[in-house]
Amino acid sequence: MKTRLIAFLFILALAGTIFAARGQKPAAGKPAIHLRLNSAAGLEPMNGGLKVVAYRGRQALQLVPLAGHEQSDDSMLAVVTGSDFQDGTIELEVAGAPRKDAAPNMRGFIGLAFRMQGQGSKTEMFYLRPSNARSDDQLQRNHSVQYVSDPDYGWKRLRAESPGVYESYADMEPGAWTKMKIVVQGARAKLYVNGAAEPCLVVNDLKLGESRGQIALWAHSTTEAYFSSLTVSPVP
Repeated sequence: MKTRLIAFLFILALAGTIFAARGQKPAAGKPAIHLRLNSAAGLEPMNGGLKVVAYRGRQALQLVPLAGHEQSDDSMLAVVTGSDFQDGTIELEVAGAPRKDAAPNMRGFIGLAFRMQGQGSKTEMFYLRPSNARSDDQLQRNHSVQYVSDPDYGWKRLRAESPGVYESYADMEPGAWTKMKIVVQGARAKLYVNGAAEPCLVVNDLKLGESRGQIALWAHSTTEAYFSSLTVSPVP
């Protein structure tokens, strides 16, 4: 019994030495970030404002456009302060729909930016177009979820150069809470919607390569945009 105890303690000490040599700590099994998003704590807004509101049965955050920018083509962001993400899983609940005063071609654009660098000058992003998901036009349905990479690979370029590769269909309801899960590994990323076992969009060539950076909530200025329950689980 004493011999087994000594052996066990030796293994623990050896593991600690290995992690210390690599400059790492053993994984604690807990998410690196978990924000309920019922307050603006831990977030820095960019090109928009943050409001704590009651929406569809829960306290949530709303991203709102700056005064005078309600009809502009702006990206509103709320950066998770201190975030530094490379590989892992990001889970988030969003609810998006076009604002009542939005133009008819607006779809309620809402999602999440990751590996963001330079105050948003470079970023990878998945976002939803909830209104497209319930369209009677099948081609429009096929534009329900989208991957883009700023500044060089916006949706127009990706759609023109690689039709159907960086966007796809997923069922969702405008204005309803929708679960997003993004799994990132190296230059690959997958998007899952509403707890589906299989991804609705697979990107095998993230345009910023194997980069790292911040995480941010994202919405277009013409969108009624609500966010709840963000969890970031990096790969140890």
